[in-house]
Amino acid sequence: MTVTPTPTLTPNSPSPERTSVVVVGAGPAGLALGTVLRDAGIDCVVLECETRAFIERRPRAGVIEEWAVDALDRRGLAGNLLKRAERHTACAFRFDGGQHRFSYTELTGRHHFVYPQPLLVTDLVREYADVRGGDIRFGVRDVTVRDVGTDRPTVTYTCAETGEQRVLQGEFVAGCDGARGVTRRALTDAGARVARHDYGIGWLALLAEAPPSADCVLFGMHPDGFAGQMPRSPEVTRYYLQCPPGDDPANWPDDRVWTQLQRRLAADGAAPLTEGRLIEKRVLDMHDYVVEPMSVGRLFLAGDAAHLVAPIAAKGMNLALHDAFLLGDALVAHRAGDDGALSAYSRDCLRRVWDYQEFSQWLSEVYHGISHGDPFRAGTTLARLRRLFTSPAAAAAFAEQYLGTADRY
Repeated sequence: MTVTPTPTLTPNSPSPERTSVVVVGAGPAGLALGTVLRDAGIDCVVLECETRAFIERRPRAGVIEEWAVDALDRRGLAGNLLKRAERHTACAFRFDGGQHRFSYTELTGRHHFVYPQPLLVTDLVREYADVRGGDIRFGVRDVTVRDVGTDRPTVTYTCAETGEQRVLQGEFVAGCDGARGVTRRALTDAGARVARHDYGIGWLALLAEAPPSADCVLFGMHPDGFAGQMPRSPEVTRYYLQCPPGDDPANWPDDRVWTQLQRRLAADGAAPLTEGRLIEKRVLDMHDYVVEPMSVGRLFLAGDAAHLVAPIAAKGMNLALHDAFLLGDALVAHRAGDDGALSAYSRDCLRRVWDYQEFSQWLSEVYHGISHGDPFRAGTTLARLRRLFTSPAAAAAFAEQYLGTADRY
C-alpha cells in the first residue's frame, strides 16, 4: 500500500464504523491474526489493497519451519498444508567442485515443509472469510492510520466498490501490510526507529517450469557468484543467481541464466540441471531492516511491516506467522483482562527476529564469501564450510538456526 498524506476528518466525513481490531494487510500475518481473533469472538476487519485473485497468485516464499506448521495445525489452519506439502530432510552445499549433503533430520529429528506462500494464503483466506465468516475488504485505496496514541485509533480508506471514503475505528490496529505499507510509516512517525543493513549484492530470482534437479535445496558457492535451487513442486523450481544490485533482468536471457546455473551448481558426480521455461525473472537487492519497537500506542506491526529478512535464510514467512500468533494470543488475553503479553509483544518478537537476522548475515558470508575476489574471505568461507561437515558441534549449531528450533529466543 502506498503511503499517502493523512487527511483531516471533517464534519462531512462518514461516521466511523466500530470494530475491535483493524488488520491492515491480508498476507500470512494478517490472515492468521484475523483467524485467531475470529475464533476468540473478537470483531475485526481485514483491509487489503489488492484483489483476492492477486494475493492468491503472488509469488513468495515456500519454506515453513516445523514449529510454524505445528502452530497452524493447533488452530485448524494446516489441513491442506499437511496433505500437500513436501517434507525436506536435508540440504546440500556445492563448493570446490564437490557436493556435501547436510542431513538435518538425521541429526535433529526435525524437518522443513515446502509449501508455496500463495497456497498458504489461499488456505488462510478461505478459512478466515469463507469458512469462519470473517470480514475482509479487497481493493481498498488511500489507507491512512491516525490517533494510534489514543484508545480509539482510526483507519480511513477508499472503498473499491463505491469510491467513497470509509472510516474504521477500533481498539487496536494491526499493521500487516508489508514492506511498502502505510502502517510502518505511521509507527516510525510516532518515534520507532528503523535499523537497516544492505548486503551490496543482488539476487536474480527465477521460477522455472522444470522439476527440481535434486531432492533437496542446493546451495552453490562459486567464484562467479552464489546460485541456489529451492524446489517448489514436482513441476516448478525456484532458482537464484547472485548478480549486481540493481541489475536489469533483461541482462539475463534464458541461455545466460542456464549457463550460469549449470556452472555454479556443478559438482563431481552430479547430473546437469533439468532445464525448462523460465516464467519469472526479477532482481532482489539483498537488504534487511528491523523496526524497533514493533508497537506504539494501539498500533502493532507484524511480518514484513516490522522486519524484513533477505531471502538468504528463508525466514520471512516464518517470522510473519510467529508475530501473528503472538499478537493474536496477546489480544485475546487482553480481552480477558491480562495485558502482560501485549506489553511484552515487541520484546518477545524481536528476540527471534534478531536471531534470524544474525543467521542471515552469517549465511550470507558463507554464500557469497568465495565470489568477492578477496582470497582472505574465500579462505575463511571455505574454513566455515569444512567445519560444518567435520565438527558435530558446528553441525548442531547450524541445524538449530536453520530449523529455528532453539528452546528460547
